Amino acid sequence: MMRQNQLVREIIKHKYMYLFLFPAIVWFFIFYYIPIYGVTIAFKDFSIMDGILGSEWIGFDHFERMFGAPEFTRVLRNTLIISFLKLIFVYTSGLFLALALNELFHDKFKKIVQSISYLPHFLSWVIIGSIMVEILSPSSGLVNYMIKAFGGKPIYFLAETEWFVPVLILSDVWQSVGWGSIIYLAAIAGVDPQLYEAATMDGAGRFKKIWHITLPSIANVIIIMMIFNVGNMMNAGFDQIFNLYNPMVYEVADIIDTYVYRVGLVQMDFSFSTAVGLFKNVIGLILVLLVNRMANRYGQTGLW
Repeated sequence: MMRQNQLVREIIKHKYMYLFLFPAIVWFFIFYYIPIYGVTIAFKDFSIMDGILGSEWIGFDHFERMFGAPEFTRVLRNTLIISFLKLIFVYTSGLFLALALNELFHDKFKKIVQSISYLPHFLSWVIIGSIMVEILSPSSGLVNYMIKAFGGKPIYFLAETEWFVPVLILSDVWQSVGWGSIIYLAAIAGVDPQLYEAATMDGAGRFKKIWHITLPSIANVIIIMMIFNVGNMMNAGFDQIFNLYNPMVYEVADIIDTYVYRVGLVQMDFSFSTAVGLFKNVIGLILVLLVNRMANRYGQTGLW
């Protein structure tokens, strides 16, 4: 009872802040919580005519079919490989850019670099996909023009399995690196300048100051961002891949989300696609719990 009264007092005290927050809560509830009920069709033989309530319960049949489907092994493997590569290169690129920008003392040049690196974040993958198709075109693309100028043969980057994944990773780094550095720059700005001054007096160079001062000071932020990224590992980037891939690279580019799109929306097998999506989300939740527990165990700050 005392806790309830305290909660009411807190809400009254910060009523205007909660008032601003209310529309976001309503939006989140409508579009994220209410649709959770639809997950039940993963355990039903869903029919549009019968609806969710009228469809027959079939238990775990869709999950048995999912694990028995030969293409599911492929899409799961591709999802994990692409997500792991993005975790290594995309996640760390934002940190490296923040560390590099922090070492720039020319403010005007620093602002120019920040602006240039932030801009791609505001482009949709539809636009970026079109840019990549034009740049990498085997007949008229800038990259292949340079390759041919040096006597090489043109490469169809978006149709060859050995080139498609590197193109995915590099384009994602280009699109995400600037925006991903913002949080790290904010964390670095909170580091006590006196620590750097003391290190300079002791003769420490830039790399030693980064290693012994900057990184330990923002370790909690790094861990929290890593938890977010690991929790997102089962989302290998539907928007990006959907706008770049084609049947010629399905072997390395087909992921769970594109598979769900084809099965659910194209083939209209809603129950099976929901089962696949539910499996993906459960694995993502397990990954978040594991990484958060590891962070807490080894002395870092987790999400809870």
